[in-house]
Amino acid sequence: MIRAYKFLMRPTAGQQGALAEMLRDHCSLYNGALQERRDAYRHGSRTTVRYGQQSAQLKDIRAFDLERQGRWSFSSQQATLRRLDKAFAAFFRRVKAGEAPGYPRFRSGKRFDTVDFPKDGDGCRWDSTPHDPVTRVRLQGVGHVKVHRHRPVVGKVKTVSVKREGRRWYVILTAEQTAPEPLPATGSVVGIDMGITNFLADSGGEFVPNPRHGAKAAARLDAAQRALARCKRRRKAVEVVARLHRKVRRQRLDHAHKTALGLVREHDFIAHESLRIRNMSKAPAPKPDPATPGGFLPNGAAAKAGLNRSIADAGWGVFLTILTAKAECAGREVMAVDPRNTSRRCPRCGHTAKENRPTQEKFHCVSCGHHAHADTVGALNVLRAGLVRREAQPA
Repeated sequence: MIRAYKFLMRPTAGQQGALAEMLRDHCSLYNGALQERRDAYRHGSRTTVRYGQQSAQLKDIRAFDLERQGRWSFSSQQATLRRLDKAFAAFFRRVKAGEAPGYPRFRSGKRFDTVDFPKDGDGCRWDSTPHDPVTRVRLQGVGHVKVHRHRPVVGKVKTVSVKREGRRWYVILTAEQTAPEPLPATGSVVGIDMGITNFLADSGGEFVPNPRHGAKAAARLDAAQRALARCKRRRKAVEVVARLHRKVRRQRLDHAHKTALGLVREHDFIAHESLRIRNMSKAPAPKPDPATPGGFLPNGAAAKAGLNRSIADAGWGVFLTILTAKAECAGREVMAVDPRNTSRRCPRCGHTAKENRPTQEKFHCVSCGHHAHADTVGALNVLRAGLVRREAQPA
């Protein structure tokens, strides 16, 4: 299995300048390759330029521009060209599927933040000074950069990436590992129901509060964005806004990791709703007013926008991805089930009706009179559906 590690780098002032130049030159290579593809297709011959042709030109490009392109790893430059090739492959796939195409765009220096090294030892070397207690990563054209390794790296390092986030620099590793030992069986199964008021409710009647990190930081973000709109020292204001967003993202990830770890340690089988979050957070369609040409009727867009912000702030998709990954490492089973009517079906008698849920939190079965919290009912039904689906799977 492959596991990723992310560590903070502590480059010197000179190394920071070299890292910034590396990103700049890779961005220039990406944009130049994109321009070549555009120009070739716009030509009367409608020529298609592919990755193999552009990769073959790298040797001449490096020889012509020794001061810039010639400084960096050949393999990392190939990885940058592959990134462009993947962008075009995704573009043609979307065109074929009838989706919004999204033609690959030129990158500005501020938005090109990652350089990939496809193989450890080819233009880079993780733990380049093993005799030194301080961990370092060697990058061609930059040197040996100190790394704050806060946990051990298990397995053989396969790829190395350098990423800039604001003023900080990170190294991201992928390591190939043997399958870890599964956690001891607990004999426990659980269903979870994702929500807004509570982050999740489980089938045992427990609730995990929603931390609402984005809502708590909203006032500071609004103030920072207003300052950005009127500020002449734009670079500093942009950094303030970006720093606040990064903090919220890290808080959300931390909460997701801790919640998922608790579930994986306590339960052998975890069932959850198969949520289509993108569809859930779509803006409502406009309602033209037939009495007023060019006018529109109220469609609840403001209320839906608030709900969409809450859904994004909860981070359901990130949490479920982390939960699946942790469960795989621990030898647990995670299963997604159809969410339809899970909060309207009575877990006692099976009666399904819209009237069973009079409010967002209350569940009252109109058939048998069963009372419970609506999210707990949803979690129970999710667990039952998950167990039925597991039993139906071929051995």
